Amino acid sequence: MALLGKILIADDDQNVLELVKLYGEREGFEVIGINDGDKVLAAFDRENPDMVILDIMLPGVDGLTLCRSLRSIRMIPIIMLTAKGEEADRVLGLEMGADDYVSKPFSPRELMARVKAVLRRGQPGETVTGGKLKFPGLEIQAETRKVLVGGQEIKITPKEFDLLYYLAQNPRRVFPRDKLLEAVWGYDYFGEERTVDVHIRRLRSKLSPLAHDYLTTIWGVGYQLNPPPEGEETTL
Repeated sequence: MALLGKILIADDDQNVLELVKLYGEREGFEVIGINDGDKVLAAFDRENPDMVILDIMLPGVDGLTLCRSLRSIRMIPIIMLTAKGEEADRVLGLEMGADDYVSKPFSPRELMARVKAVLRRGQPGETVTGGKLKFPGLEIQAETRKVLVGGQEIKITPKEFDLLYYLAQNPRRVFPRDKLLEAVWGYDYFGEERTVDVHIRRLRSKLSPLAHDYLTTIWGVGYQLNPPPEGEETTL
């Protein structure tokens, strides 16, 4: 079986590490397990993984702090493991830059499905095709997965890019949250539509000061990318 990628997972529960390693290798991944938050950054630098799975509650450096640190190094896909029912932790993890989360206890098959979906969506050319989408003050490059605001590249996570590109492919069309979850995340989130809200909020912050012009909330419905009419200037 061809290797699909390398996963670095940090969790202090040895059973979780062994279970993820078993199922991950069965699916074609190399899995590196770390049981201490203090060792994650060194392992990340040494192993150069394709994805990181972080438990929020780790001995040493916690998962949220690690998520933020990893995001400053490289825009790698990150999945957070959170305690069941801890919505605040899930939202905070997404705010820190995580692409997805899985609540404990979890099904290993579900986790592998999430891993594949996040990795698939993060591959250049996999979810987006074509050249560039251009609007006043905003350029989205499909092949390189870069976003330019006022001619300057901004840091953007794989999921943020996919969400922005999907909206930009259909300007002024309003998308319900469940449709965005299906199109961008690629599977059923079982009503966790808050994920879309968090990613939109992060995009607004990064696109500022264009955000209020471009990302519009249609209350009770969803979101749209709403560029100014042709020829109308956008203040930068």
